[in-house]
Amino acid sequence: MVQHHGKFVSYLRVSTKRQGESGLGLEAQRAAVDAFLNGGRWKLVEELVEVESGKHHHNRPALHKAMEACKVYGATLVIAKLDRLSRDAHFLLGLQKAGVKFVAADMPEANEMVVGIMALVAQAERRMISERTKAALQAVKARGKRLGRPKGYQIPSNLETRAKGSAANAANAVAFAERLRPVLTELASLSAAAAAAELDRRGVQTALGGKWTARAVINVRARLAD
Repeated sequence: MVQHHGKFVSYLRVSTKRQGESGLGLEAQRAAVDAFLNGGRWKLVEELVEVESGKHHHNRPALHKAMEACKVYGATLVIAKLDRLSRDAHFLLGLQKAGVKFVAADMPEANEMVVGIMALVAQAERRMISERTKAALQAVKARGKRLGRPKGYQIPSNLETRAKGSAANAANAVAFAERLRPVLTELASLSAAAAAAELDRRGVQTALGGKWTARAVINVRARLAD
C-alpha cells in the first residue's frame, strides 16, 4: 500500500442540485478519497463540494477555491473520480493550468501530461459533436423542413390550456346527455336512485364507462334541463 504524506485538499463533484442535497454520490466519493489516502501521515485540510447543473460547464467556483487552497496550504488536490470527468475539457484544462499537484483516487498514475492529453481529446470530441449537430440541422433544413416553431406561434398559458380543456369537457358532457335524452325521458317518473339502478340493469354505461349513481343521474338531468 502506498503511504501518503503531506496535506491534501479534496474536490468532490455531483452534477445535480438534488444529488447535492441528498448526498447521493458525495458519500461514495468521500469514501473513495478516504480509502485512497488511508495509511501514512497525511492531513485533509479542506474539502470542496461542487454541485453543478450540467448546463454551466464553465461555472466551477468550488474547483477554483480548491486550487487556490492547494496553493495556500502547499497541498495536493485529491479527486475521487477522474474517469467521470475525462470528457470535461474545462475541468481538465483547469487542472493542467492550475500549477498545483493533484492525484486521482481511481487513476493514481495520471499526471499533468496524461491530463493534458485527456483535455485535448475532450476538446476534439466536443468540437466533433458540435459539427455533427450543425450538419444534421443543415440537412433537415435542406430537405425543406422548417426548424423551430411556426411563425407567430405562441405557447398557450396554463390558464388558456385549462379553459380550453374545461370547455371541451363541458361540450362532451352535453353531447353525452343528449344521447341519453330518450331513455331518461322514459325514466323521468323514477327517482334518481331508481333511474340509476334501471340504467345499470339495461347495461347503459356512464360517460366514463362505469356504473350509475343517483348523483350522476341528477347531473345528466340538469344538463338536459338547461
